Amino acid sequence: MNILMVLTSHDQMGDTGHKTGFWLEEFTAPYYVFRDAGADITIASPKGGKPPVDPTSEADEALTETTRRFEGDAHAKEALASTKKLGDVDMNGFDAIFYPGGHGPLWDLVNDDKSAALIKAAYEQDKVIGAVCHAPAVFKNVEIKPGQNLVGGRQVTGFSNSEEEAAGLTAIVPFLLEDMLKENTATYSKGDDWAPHIVVDGKLITGQNPASSEGAAKAVVQALQQG
Repeated sequence: MNILMVLTSHDQMGDTGHKTGFWLEEFTAPYYVFRDAGADITIASPKGGKPPVDPTSEADEALTETTRRFEGDAHAKEALASTKKLGDVDMNGFDAIFYPGGHGPLWDLVNDDKSAALIKAAYEQDKVIGAVCHAPAVFKNVEIKPGQNLVGGRQVTGFSNSEEEAAGLTAIVPFLLEDMLKENTATYSKGDDWAPHIVVDGKLITGQNPASSEGAAKAVVQALQQG
């Protein structure tokens, strides 16, 4: 199993002056699910190097078993500090592509041509595609044929409007993820706010929020094992 994990390189929350990036648990939970399943993991980001972590996700109340495991894992920290540039990776070398969330992807990965090309290649090669929390935003500009978005007619989930409202960021984000998915004719579903909710539609796997990270990653592994 070769899995490509793609993280944001964007660290600013609009023009608020607040920092953002990727959400730590949404990286660490899938990372260890994949690693413990014996997968080879490559981490990439638009700019390469060390991607920005959302400082809020490093606060005490956001820490989890996997974020603590990561804190003591020199190998994982080294891998995160030296991500490959998205432009230097090719989907042919991977069995799955997985996007952790955080608000950062709403600004950079959404509009990243290389990211869209990797997702389209994964779809055309019948590979597993996973995204959690805000990361399904990366599907916004992925057309699998003219006028048809990747999520069109598919079952998906992602960070809900009510969760964004609770976070107080509805007016700051470039768009609301739930609305965008529906506009692209996806069948969107959600569970309770902040509770795990994972949707599997063939080889497209999405998770609603940070609590869904581990379950989404396990579903990716299961899809890979089923072939």
